[in-house]
Amino acid sequence: MKIIISAYACEPGQGSEPGVGWNVVREVSKYHQVWVLTSHCHRLGIEAELASNPLPNLNFVYLDPFGWVIDWSLKGKQTQRWVQFHYYIWQIKAYFVSCLLYQEINFDIVHHVTYVRYSSPSFVSLLPIPFIWGPVGGGESTPKAFYKDFSLRSRIYELLRNLARWLGEQDPFVRLTARRSSLAWATTEDTAKRLHHIGAKNVRVRSQLGISQEELIKIDYTMPINSPIRFISVGRLLHWKGFHLGLAAFAKANLSDCEYWIVGEGPEEQQLRILTQELGISEQVKFCGSLSRNQTWSKIGHCHILVHPSLHESGGFVCLEAMALGRPVICLDLGGPAVQVTSETGFKIPAHTPEQAVQDIAQAMRCLVSDPELRLCMGHAGQQRVKKFFSWEIKGFFLSELYKEVCNQQ
Repeated sequence: MKIIISAYACEPGQGSEPGVGWNVVREVSKYHQVWVLTSHCHRLGIEAELASNPLPNLNFVYLDPFGWVIDWSLKGKQTQRWVQFHYYIWQIKAYFVSCLLYQEINFDIVHHVTYVRYSSPSFVSLLPIPFIWGPVGGGESTPKAFYKDFSLRSRIYELLRNLARWLGEQDPFVRLTARRSSLAWATTEDTAKRLHHIGAKNVRVRSQLGISQEELIKIDYTMPINSPIRFISVGRLLHWKGFHLGLAAFAKANLSDCEYWIVGEGPEEQQLRILTQELGISEQVKFCGSLSRNQTWSKIGHCHILVHPSLHESGGFVCLEAMALGRPVICLDLGGPAVQVTSETGFKIPAHTPEQAVQDIAQAMRCLVSDPELRLCMGHAGQQRVKKFFSWEIKGFFLSELYKEVCNQQ
């Protein structure tokens, strides 16, 4: 089959959206001929990888509107402010480029892969062939009861985020994208509900995340011994990541012989440091700063339990990484982590109120600290779940079969 894929973010060796884009197109190209539309900002990384590891079925078409190339991965506020606008008009150009390609190459399916944002349109859906939309996420919301712990600035952020999604849902092109999808692949149940609401008929829920066999082979699963039990949280230090809930639960659990490591940086760091002082746990909490992916994996490997109390998240890749390393996960029963983690691999904590969540996280912490056998069992179950459901190789085969299924239904 001949597949055309829209992957605005797509680059080897990266996490987040570029990693999703690259791994999807690489695995799909093992089964089909693939043409990928992506931005010039990923060209150097892609061409360097293909020079070392050629993939004969994989063809790239680089494009940007008006010759305007923007590297969304840069952290400057000015760059980030323009990314979504650039992405929208990039999608328009991608449609016209794909029309020309379609006249030359008789594609069987068009597939939108990145960005994974359901409230933005994908104009390639207008091609006269079956359209797969996804993975798409972004339908997750912070439960209202948790707003009371936020600063005024954080509350405004949440309100503006909800407004932006609502406005996106009113965009007629977003609704047209949903209606034209032969299949919409949602990353979470919350996003699936929003997709149904805006007109998608065939919606399935499946995590967009994966780990390659090469990465699984390199992993050191050894659990640290002769060291205090260590909890770890990883991510940008933002209000909605819920680090304040993890710290409050750690204090409530009263685990005097344990440690809590935090990997990441962000605007909430100073407030979190103040919170550790107020809770009387500053001597047990270590802020590790921002680390590379390999360094982060190493830190997780030196810890026993991942705590990931994120309040709205389509992905939550660190949960997958911890499970691959054989570490049990404590997360909220929300968003992407709720899709990845099961009762066999960790604790999914209901998120009714902050007080209830903190109490339940603390109880899970005490349970895992007191029961080393449970830690090992959950860790082993996590490894098996990753190998069975989250390897990129398995996802590639899944997509190949999905393409055949969608074509047969036309």
